[in-house]
Amino acid sequence: MKSLAKHRRHPAAVLVVIMLGLLLTGGLYAAANTATEARSVEADALLIEEGKRLFLEGCSSCHGLAGQGSDNGPSLIGVGAAAVDFQVGTGRMPLANFGAQAPSKAVEYTDEQIRAIAAFVASLAPGPSIPSAEDLDFTGVDVARGGELFRANCSQCHQAAGRGGALSNGQYAPNLMKTTPEHIWEAMLTGPQQMPVFADTTLPPQDKKEIISYIESIRASDDPGGWALGRFGPVTEGLFVWIGGMLLAVILAVWIGAKVR
Repeated sequence: MKSLAKHRRHPAAVLVVIMLGLLLTGGLYAAANTATEARSVEADALLIEEGKRLFLEGCSSCHGLAGQGSDNGPSLIGVGAAAVDFQVGTGRMPLANFGAQAPSKAVEYTDEQIRAIAAFVASLAPGPSIPSAEDLDFTGVDVARGGELFRANCSQCHQAAGRGGALSNGQYAPNLMKTTPEHIWEAMLTGPQQMPVFADTTLPPQDKKEIISYIESIRASDDPGGWALGRFGPVTEGLFVWIGGMLLAVILAVWIGAKVR
């Protein structure tokens, strides 16, 4: 009995117990992690399969059975999940009819269906991904610098207050006041239609955050000076004053003429 108690109290026994505990914990963690990864892979495969089914039903007539494109629509190989989330999530796709530009309209798919189609298109070839929660975290972002970046890169088309404007050949830059931060990020990343691509190498993620934060600040701002007239700028305001002034002058002239008679 004394000999057995001596062996149990030996320092080596403590090390052996610790090693066994570590091995057991590591083994259980590895097994659980493997099971979690397997479930994740299976879920991704099911999502892609569902996306493929939806794609074949609603998109393949223009973009081809394998997303290779056709005479009616461009190839989607390599456009990534971000392009799909933007185009389908804003109602621009499926396209109602061909024209100079695909307008935003009521969305035809649920969020889950859009994610499934995006997952399928992303599986065809690597491309820009949907922004993460970290990408869309604007805590501590410099809004003033975002305004500078917006005026330098975006205002030429979208107008200084983000209200959009006309372009050539019947095209136009859309109003950004009802566009979600996620879709603005995706538009910068993928360059839909006539918009240029602002890849992360051209416009880093921090710059994108600041631009979006500036747009959000415009959306929430008041008009302390009175009626904003759509915030279309001094030309619109001047035209309004000129027309209003001319109309007032005509009314005044008619009134004076009537008094003279």
